[in-house]
Amino acid sequence: MVREFELCPGRRIGGDHPCFIIAEIGQNHQGDLDIAKRMIRMAKECGADCAKFQKSELEYKFNKKALERPYTSKHSWGKTYGEHKRHLEFSHDQYRELKKYAEEIGIFFTASGMDEMAVEFLHELDVPFFKVGSGDTNNFPYLEKTAKKGRPMVISSGMQSMNTMHQVYQIVKPINPNFCFLQCTSAYPLQPEDVNLRVISAYQSAFPDIPIGYSGHETGIAISVAAVAMGAKVLERHVTLDKTWKGSDHQASLEPNELAELVKAIRIVEKAMGSPIKQLLPCEMACNEKLGKSVVAKVAIPEGAILTIDMLTVKVGEPKGFPPESIFDLVGQKVKKNIEEDETITEQVVENHVKKVKC
Repeated sequence: MVREFELCPGRRIGGDHPCFIIAEIGQNHQGDLDIAKRMIRMAKECGADCAKFQKSELEYKFNKKALERPYTSKHSWGKTYGEHKRHLEFSHDQYRELKKYAEEIGIFFTASGMDEMAVEFLHELDVPFFKVGSGDTNNFPYLEKTAKKGRPMVISSGMQSMNTMHQVYQIVKPINPNFCFLQCTSAYPLQPEDVNLRVISAYQSAFPDIPIGYSGHETGIAISVAAVAMGAKVLERHVTLDKTWKGSDHQASLEPNELAELVKAIRIVEKAMGSPIKQLLPCEMACNEKLGKSVVAKVAIPEGAILTIDMLTVKVGEPKGFPPESIFDLVGQKVKKNIEEDETITEQVVENHVKKVKC
């Protein structure tokens, strides 16, 4: 059984618990606090478990030259990359306001700490868990310091190798056992041929004592639903209010109707996974009564005859008799009375019949 733990207060992941669905707002709020609140409410109304943002302390995440680099993309919010990022970055007080709003409407709130100082702030903010973005998964000092905070961790694996993920496991596990890995490919939007859902199975085999999940940047919901069917215990998808808005993440994000449909589909799939025990179910009884077949006499069989396979066939019979899987067990048995051609073979006409108990 895959290990389980409490990711948020009262909400466990792993084992048989429902998939934990993260609506990744990221920076799709356009730097507007009101839009951010609308997106938190949208995530709640669509059935997501958590609304997530991305928090950076820019001088700790980027060096000076990176911040001063000209940024002329159609998605730019400023002349330099630093101006662009500052436009999209909420202050500490704004984060406190957003977290309070999320609590008021009843949805978990967290953020990816995009650098060590951002993690310090999020720890102070008392988020339920830390999300480690793919860009910091091979940042081993960052991982170690984050793990020592003692909060659960969700670690994406975009741009990483299996060897690196083993190293991540070996660093985090002795410090903080409450973490999970998400299969992820860092491309926006992600093409189906680059998703590699089979990595979920590889992670489940390589790390059987932690939950495994999926962070998707593809368009549509089918692949994410398939990830849950493969056992993903955490699912993260970017969300937006409008895919046509300025910003590089919007195209790979889900609009409200898509997020709602994704959540609905996941919950249906979870019900459909059901039990590994194969047996005749109560819901199948009506069909079995109507169309279930029985062993019948292929020819007229006289009293005292020893049954051979040539005497028997299988049809939908009235009344019900021996099920088809019993046909070979009947061979060699003696009948106690005359049986007409096309008549159902029942227990009453077979001598010394002992009903077999199915295990």
